Amino acid sequence: MPAAPKYSMVICRKIKKILPAIILLASAGIVFGQKDSLSTIDVSKINKVHRFFGYTPIAFVDPSFRISDLKKVSFIELSDKNYMISAKNVSKKILLKTQVKNSGDSAQGAYFFPGFYYTNIQLYRLENDSVFPLPSILPDHPDKFGFRYVSVAPHDTVQLLVEITQLKTYNNSLSPRFVKPDQLADYMLSLQRRRQQNDFVTYIFCGLLLMMILFSMANYWLGRSREFLYYAIYAFLMGVMLSTKPFFYLTIRPISFFLESYFDFILQCVSICFYMAFMIRFLNTRQNHPFLHGLYKYGILGLIAVMLLFTWLHYGTDNFYAENVLENYVTKNVLLLMMVAFLIYSVGKWQDRLLRYLFWGNLLYFIFSLISILHILVPSFISVGILGDSLFYYEIGIFLELTFFLMGLAYKNRKQIIEQTREKEKLKLENERKEFEKRMAVMAAHQEERNRISADIHDELGSGMTTIRLMSEIAKRKMKENTPAEIDKISQSANDVLNKMNAIIWSMNSGNDTLDNLVSYIRAYSLEYFDGTEIYCKVDTPPYIPSRELQGDKRRNIFLCVKESLNNVLKHSGAKEVLVRIFADEFLVIEIIDNGVGIDVNNLRMFGNGLKNIARRMKSIGGSFEILNNNGVTTILRYPL
Repeated sequence: MPAAPKYSMVICRKIKKILPAIILLASAGIVFGQKDSLSTIDVSKINKVHRFFGYTPIAFVDPSFRISDLKKVSFIELSDKNYMISAKNVSKKILLKTQVKNSGDSAQGAYFFPGFYYTNIQLYRLENDSVFPLPSILPDHPDKFGFRYVSVAPHDTVQLLVEITQLKTYNNSLSPRFVKPDQLADYMLSLQRRRQQNDFVTYIFCGLLLMMILFSMANYWLGRSREFLYYAIYAFLMGVMLSTKPFFYLTIRPISFFLESYFDFILQCVSICFYMAFMIRFLNTRQNHPFLHGLYKYGILGLIAVMLLFTWLHYGTDNFYAENVLENYVTKNVLLLMMVAFLIYSVGKWQDRLLRYLFWGNLLYFIFSLISILHILVPSFISVGILGDSLFYYEIGIFLELTFFLMGLAYKNRKQIIEQTREKEKLKLENERKEFEKRMAVMAAHQEERNRISADIHDELGSGMTTIRLMSEIAKRKMKENTPAEIDKISQSANDVLNKMNAIIWSMNSGNDTLDNLVSYIRAYSLEYFDGTEIYCKVDTPPYIPSRELQGDKRRNIFLCVKESLNNVLKHSGAKEVLVRIFADEFLVIEIIDNGVGIDVNNLRMFGNGLKNIARRMKSIGGSFEILNNNGVTTILRYPL
């Protein structure tokens, strides 16, 4: 008997040892038992939206999958209720199982919504080993393509199989749920409202792009600078690409499918091509930066090739993995490398201030583009509010690049204005020089013509008039006391004409175009004019005469005014003395003073034509004329030197 307690104690010890294993096996049994039974959703108890919980099996199958091959499919558990589809599975169809019941007394239903972005949803009812397709009932809503209605009879349970065809984009996410029909519109609106902050930033940035488009087009129309046309197209395409996000992102419509899967990338590539074309002309890379010229030229050709290949992959094949690699790994990384090449080149040309502005803009654009790509490749990189949106970082990068571009543009415009001003001044000076040379040539031609005419007058007419005067003098000597009065008149007229002709020859000769020559000639002419008359003439000239050029027309008009004044003294003054006084400093002043009977200033008709001619001549050369009656007549001629 004593051995019994001892035996029971041994059994207890063994039970304690194997108890953890028993518990573990029981737990595993419970778990595996749960895996075998689908989570069941009661549609009668859904108020608004019901997300899938519990065990939800899914499978990825080839696009050619037939529902008759369902038994060959191996399902796995949906590990995350907001599951991001990997690029290698985007081209495949998704199969998803769930179970729906209705505990109510009337038929109940809800819309099945798998998430974004799916082009087709087909529901099947599973009964034992049979599969029955359900009718595709879509809601009356713009996003109807993303929903399918499921109706369950009262107190019935339905096992569903969902076949989902994916859109070819890297933004596909699987987040299955049921939505009550009367809550569908509010539910879609709530999804889109979550992006309001992001949309607000996008709207602001699109407004800035619109301003840049208007600014660039204004510059293009004013200066016909093609680079601004390229920049306007670049800003327009970027604006179109970004402005569609608030309207079509998280919507389930054909146009949003087209933008999300294909056209956004094409717009981005085309806009970058125009940006590179802009940089080629803006920096004049062909002459100033051959390396950048080759980089951008081959970059444009490369992007054209990428767009053609991307189009073929998208519409000609089901290989989304290659399409995604081309878009997010090859193209965007190559563009980043091109940006790095630009940055390195700009550092080597640091003395170029315009390149420095573009360097800082591209550096910030590079940093934020890198963050944006990391968000695409690693969705969990940052996931807090607006900071979790890859587009936000891309917009910030473009904004900063745009800011430094405007600074560089302001610098370039200021530099161009200075260069254009210098060029205009240089051109103006060149035109003035040519005009001066032209005038000098004309003046030289005029002087040459004047000299020729004066020489001809001297040689031809002068010799003839001298012969007439000599012949008349010879005739007078031969005829002695019987000389006719006409012979005396001929001799006197010939002498007068010869004197006038000498004055004309003197005024036309360009060798006499100086101030001191004029003063000397007036002095000699005045003394000679009154020689042999009853009037005593005295001429006072300044001790120093400035060396000034006096053109022939001005010199001739001044002399003719002096000559007319001396003629008035001889004919009308009745004077015994006349003083010709000349001053030459800032003005050439010639005073002709006589001691005659004076002149009636109020009655100048007897001197009318002569005085009018003097006033007209002096005014024509910018001088002045004044006549004073003071114990005789004082005539004052004034000309600014």
